[in-house]
Amino acid sequence: MFRINNFQLSRRFILLAGALSLALPQLAIAQAWPTKPIKLVIPFAAGGTTDILGRLLAQQLTKDLGQNVIVENKGGAGGNIAAEFVAQAPADGYTIMLASGSMLTVNPNLYKKLPVNYAKDFVYITNVASGPMLLSVSTKLPVKNFGEFIAYAKTKDLNFGSAGIGSQVHMAAENLNYSANIPATHVPYKGESAAINDLVSGQIDFMVGNLTAATGFAKNGQIKPLAVTSAKRVKQLPDIPTVAEAGIPGFESTGWFGLVAPANTPKVITDKIYEATVKAVGSEAMKKSLDLNGLTAVVNTQKDFDAQIKSESASWERVIKGRNITAQ
Repeated sequence: MFRINNFQLSRRFILLAGALSLALPQLAIAQAWPTKPIKLVIPFAAGGTTDILGRLLAQQLTKDLGQNVIVENKGGAGGNIAAEFVAQAPADGYTIMLASGSMLTVNPNLYKKLPVNYAKDFVYITNVASGPMLLSVSTKLPVKNFGEFIAYAKTKDLNFGSAGIGSQVHMAAENLNYSANIPATHVPYKGESAAINDLVSGQIDFMVGNLTAATGFAKNGQIKPLAVTSAKRVKQLPDIPTVAEAGIPGFESTGWFGLVAPANTPKVITDKIYEATVKAVGSEAMKKSLDLNGLTAVVNTQKDFDAQIKSESASWERVIKGRNITAQ
């Protein structure tokens, strides 16, 4: 018969008590979270859609969590610079990131060397919001509509801007170029706002930018909007057709933005972040702001968010390999 003597029992009890003595203070700290300001890292320069959404969210989370949520922009390398910073931060809930969908689904398939492992170095909390994109061209281009643009682009070596290699803006344009069979040279920037500024000045020819960042410039006549990438027209620009309507049936491309935290952040904390985000996005102030910026609230569960990322990652892997897109 198998027996455990008193010494073995005592030793196991001591080890268990020791483990509990270490775990309980950490649990208490997690349950008391937050007790100080929270840093929300934005992986692109100020003025882009990720930044705009991040600042809206930070405002509302500050009210709901009772601590200041401070936005910090760390642009560059398609979001990888910010990702490395957040991955190395303490897993205590005081440093989180609003990542673009491309960072979590495109970058792992595009970059041969990454400073982080997106699948292992982060806890995926929730997809916050999504929105369509807008194909716009420089006012210097002699085209008036989508059809004229495609015909013109096939005869010229045009260039297009993005928020960086592998960014949602970059990949949406690559999708369009592939679907329309047009050649074009990619010009990456550290953020969407910088690319739009050069589109306004005519330094680049066209861009497929997030609706949030591009609409104001389009309405002011600083850039020429030709088509939206959503399945239906958007109320912000009701006279602008969809890409599908304008000549590429079935074409659709949307951008989305999700919250992540360093790996090993206690679940009790990520649950609190999720619950606060659901409340924030559901507030009347946030609803109005999202609608005004052409964004739609998502806030899916962590399980659904994980599934979404895995599914889209597989799709982008096929696209990147099929089109031979590389990161320099």
